[in-house]
Formats: sequence, structure tokens, C-alpha cells
Amino acid sequence: MVFSSSIFLFHFLPIIFLIGFFIKNKYRNYVLILGSLVFYAWGEPVYVLLMIASIGLNYFFGRMVRKGRAWLVIAVVANLLILGYYKYADFLIGVVNSIFGTAIPLRHIPLPIGISFFTFQAMSYVIDVYRGDTEDGSLTDVALYISFFPQLIAGPIVKYREIAEQIRNRSVTWDGVADGFRRFIYGLGKKVLIANTLGLCADKVFGYEHPGSAAAWIGAIAYTFQIYYDFSGYSDMAIGLGKMFGFTYPENFDYPYLSSSVTEFWRRWHISLGSWFREYVYIPLGGNRKGTARTYLNLVIVFFLTGLWHGADLSFILWGLYHGLFSILERIGLGKALKKHRGIGAVYCFMIVLFGWVLFRAANTETAIQYIQAMFTSEQAVPVYEYLTNRTIFTLIIAVIGCGIIQKISPEKILQLWKHSVIEAIFCVIILILCVASIASNSYNPFIYFQF
Repeated sequence: MVFSSSIFLFHFLPIIFLIGFFIKNKYRNYVLILGSLVFYAWGEPVYVLLMIASIGLNYFFGRMVRKGRAWLVIAVVANLLILGYYKYADFLIGVVNSIFGTAIPLRHIPLPIGISFFTFQAMSYVIDVYRGDTEDGSLTDVALYISFFPQLIAGPIVKYREIAEQIRNRSVTWDGVADGFRRFIYGLGKKVLIANTLGLCADKVFGYEHPGSAAAWIGAIAYTFQIYYDFSGYSDMAIGLGKMFGFTYPENFDYPYLSSSVTEFWRRWHISLGSWFREYVYIPLGGNRKGTARTYLNLVIVFFLTGLWHGADLSFILWGLYHGLFSILERIGLGKALKKHRGIGAVYCFMIVLFGWVLFRAANTETAIQYIQAMFTSEQAVPVYEYLTNRTIFTLIIAVIGCGIIQKISPEKILQLWKHSVIEAIFCVIILILCVASIASNSYNPFIYFQF
């Protein structure tokens, strides 16, 4: 089940919200747990058992890790083995076959949706309990933390200590519901009206065998904005839904395309994942405390794992290392130059990110290289009207303006007048109507980060 579907908007959400709002406080968590399991089982009935197993295992590990470090190691290994089996088994078999010339058959294991997200949350819970950063929760608390449907499938990755008190004691107010629903509508608009439109263009261009230079550039730009509006739109919806049920989730995006360096980009893009790797990998490895060479090695490890987290393919690993390379170059000295010329830095960063998204989007590394070559060497091979419609052009303009530019140049006073105003309410109603109409008439509705 996806947020931008009629079954969610008109059936699941109203039912679970009304039951949760009017039921006694002591029963609300049980309703949300049951609803979350139904939400996950809607698309993957079998894998809801995997979700339940993850909850039970990590609740058990949370009780045991205080007895010693060995239990922490067992917990982390167990979670990584589950993640590895479902997500990386075929990738590892392929590597072994390539290196040793074997012919081990691939398993073709279907990937449970969102397994990387809820596994990382589960591990952070166990690690934080071991460190003493939080108390171990009850089985109900852990079940709701891991399974809660707003951020279950594509984040944000929330740490247990951030919402433990909210799980046990929270209040649902009409103001909170209104704020959450407004945030949800903004995210729904990002996804349905912008990301889906640009996705159709990107899919068409990336599907051409010989796109031509102009088409290749348009496709890359369309995908660059598609993935931002797709993922940030989902995060907005998750944060809004959380607020409707009394939870406050951390922000996951901070206008990343306004960044003037790759380092800054990663402070603004998928903030919860960057925070997870920083706290549970980079700092335990020594961070920047053990000399320059060790710092660079730690960065390489983190970006390697960041790429691997996104998918079991060499292209994702290279994408992560590609960003890591520029992060290191900026530490060496490039970053100082970029700070002096922020405008140049913004162009530099956007282009680095754009070429990175080509590597991320292409079917494989070889295809990505061919696509980038086409951006610079190919003549026009596909008529413009086949991939660039008036609607796509209009949507691209809106996407560029809305990715942080208007927020950057608008005076704070204007933004304050906009918030909670009648005009904003009317705007949200219009966006909601347009989204519902689009959902009803269009079957194209993928979420990019569901595959991770």
C-alpha cells in the first residue's frame, strides 16, 4: 500500500485515524500496531511474518545486550544476516561466480519492501540500549517503533530514544492533526503532481538506446528533480502522518539542491540516513580524531556502505564512492575555494549530484557510462516532442522554483503570513483535488525508495 493511492487515502487512513483518535489512550498503540501490520501485509502478506520476527528478535536482544558486548555482536550480526540474505544474496553469488568461475545459481529472492529502513531502526534500538542511551522498551513499544506505518517503508530512519516518550505518552490535538494533514498534502503534491510527471519523462529517455545529447540532458535533469520530489514528498507525508497521530519525526531534507558542496549536500539530503551512519559507523571508526589518513579511510567506508545500502549492484557502490571522492577532495582544499565562491559552488555541486544520479538511475554501470557519453557526444536522435511535453516543461519550472529557491528569497515575514492562512488552506484544497484527480486517472505511481 502506498500513500498516494485511493485505498490508502479513502479507506485505510480514515479508518485507522478515527479508531485511533476516539479510542482510549491505553489502546491506541495496539490499534496502530495492528494497522501498521495490515498496511505492510497489504502488498506483501508473507513478509509481514519477517516484520514480526524482526520485532520479536530485537525486543529479545534489547533485553539481553545489557549482559555484555557479546549479545550486541550477536544482535548486529543477526540483523545484518537477515538484511544480507534478502537484499544481497544474489549480488554476492554473482561476485563469487565472477571471481572463481563457478556457476552457483541465483536465488532470485523477492526483496521485502523497506527492509533496509526497518532493519536500521531495529539495530539503532539495540545499540542505544547497549550504550545506555535509552531504556529497553516493552514488546508493545518496540513493535510500534519498528512497524509504525508512516515511516516504515521509506523513512525517515528514527532513533528509538527520539520517540520513546512519545510512544508511551503522547497527545493528539486538532491543531496537530491540522498541521500534519497540511504537511501530508504538500508531500502528496510533490509526489503525485511533480515527481510522477518528471518520472514519465525520465523513464522514457533512459529507455532510449540512443537518446541523443539534448534528450540525455533533459532525462538526467528530470530524474534529478524526480528523485528529490519523490523522496522528500514521501518524507513530508510520513512526518505529516506522524504528527496526525501525535508523533514528531525529525526532518529528512533541507533543500539539498541549494548546497554549494557535496559535503553540504549530504548534510541536507536524507538527513536521517547520514545521521545513522555518522553515529553508528563513522564515529565508532574514529571519525576525524585519528589523523588525516584515517579520516579519509573512514569516509570511504561510510560512503561505500551508503552506496551498498541503496542497492545490491556495483553501480550503487560506485555512486557512493563517487560522492565520497568529492567529499575527500573538499576536505583536502576544494571546500575552502567553494566557500569563497558560493554561486560557483552551487553550480559545481548540482552538476556533481546530477551525474551521480545518472549512475544511480541507469540499469548498470556500463549503461550509465554510455548515457553520460551521449550527453556530450551524441547528435539529436529522438524528436523533442516524444519526451518533452508542455506539461513536463511547466513541471520542471515549478520543480526548480520549489526546491528551495522561493523559500530562500522570500522574506521571513511573507512566509509567516502564508502559514496557517486562509490562502494556504485554499491552496492545500486545490492541491488535494488535483492529486486525487491524478491518482484516479493515472496508473503511473512508483516510489523510488521503496526498492531500498
